[in-house]
Amino acid sequence: QLQLVESGGGLVQPGGSLRVSCAASGFSLDDSTTGWFRQAPGKEREWVSALGGSGGSAKYADSVKGRFTVSRDSAKNTVYLEMNSLKPEDTAVYFCAATKWRARVPEIPRANEYAYWGQGTQVTVST
Repeated sequence: QLQLVESGGGLVQPGGSLRVSCAASGFSLDDSTTGWFRQAPGKEREWVSALGGSGGSAKYADSVKGRFTVSRDSAKNTVYLEMNSLKPEDTAVYFCAATKWRARVPEIPRANEYAYWGQGTQVTVST
């Protein structure tokens, strides 16, 4: 079964850092675009970042640009979202998603272009 499993969420103080992970099974993230989304209570799902397959580029929403960094560990078939200088408004459930293997998608795919989704991990930024 093709799965995405997220981990690493938790409670962090404003200004702190946290790294969340997205581990894939059944397919290689090297051949897919991996997206990060987040959703806060009462708000719509928000696109955060997209990382292309091997050799691809990373894109970030303006709200996180300069603070968040996406990376891939191919050996572990895992994509990470490193979050720095966290703000209370970053509080949300963070989801990762992946496109189909070598799918023809734009650099920033729409949500409906992702085939696989994780269950999300809670990130809370609070004093």
